[in-house]
Amino acid sequence: MNAVDEAKANGELVWRKSTYSSGEGGECVEVAVAGGTVRVRDSKQTVGGGPVLRVGPAAWSALLGAM
Repeated sequence: MNAVDEAKANGELVWRKSTYSSGEGGECVEVAVAGGTVRVRDSKQTVGGGPVLRVGPAAWSALLGAM
């Protein structure tokens, strides 16, 4: 079982960062999908439970379509 499958099996969110992210700690977000919502967080605030924005699939699609 890989790390993603193991996290899902344990009920943990699997956060994904854009492949366009430079990894230098810039202005990046991470996204996870769970329970019918898309969750977005600041990639610099992953420890200690930083704020997480939850949006529905339609709102997420509209955001991506506007970019």
